[in-house]
Amino acid sequence: MRHGFPHAEKGQVIGLLGGSFDPAHDGHVHITREVLKRLHLDQVWWLVTPGNPLKPRPPAPLAARMERARAVMQHPKVRVTDIEAHLRTKYTHDTIARLKAIYPGVRFVWLMGADNLRQFHRWDRWQDILRMVPVAVLARPGAGVRARTARAAQIFRQVRLKRGEALEGRAPPVWAFVNLPMNAASSSDIRARGDWRG
Repeated sequence: MRHGFPHAEKGQVIGLLGGSFDPAHDGHVHITREVLKRLHLDQVWWLVTPGNPLKPRPPAPLAARMERARAVMQHPKVRVTDIEAHLRTKYTHDTIARLKAIYPGVRFVWLMGADNLRQFHRWDRWQDILRMVPVAVLARPGAGVRARTARAAQIFRQVRLKRGEALEGRAPPVWAFVNLPMNAASSSDIRARGDWRG
């Protein structure tokens, strides 16, 4: 295992929650705890990204975002990582491909907020992501209906499961919308209030 990378055993199922986490907040913590229970995951890894190609403004420094994420997310089954910085990957499909190579026998599930599904078709090689790993789309306030009618949701509607819990043991391409109790916390709102400077 590479130094600084989380440990995972063959046969484990690891949820990957990627994002800028600029800053990490209670909403991230809430959805992480919920998916651990609902999807029967062995671990969740937060992939704190060096940057986001779709966002015009660069995020706060990675070290500051990692420190904040580790402060707010403390759970024995959750690892806050800067794996993408070590792998030097810019796009999600490259990160997933590298992780699958580094961790043979480990099953990964990509976790994404419903707000991200609306623009998922703009991600680089987004269809490859759906073909590599199961995808759990997590309910977010105000994003449910628009997410279900998103371009990616329509194109891959034949492989959508009715319940997120049914993702367990399913081979990709497969995705599900996971209904969760809502938490309205938002990184953009926190930045707009001036409560985060990194």
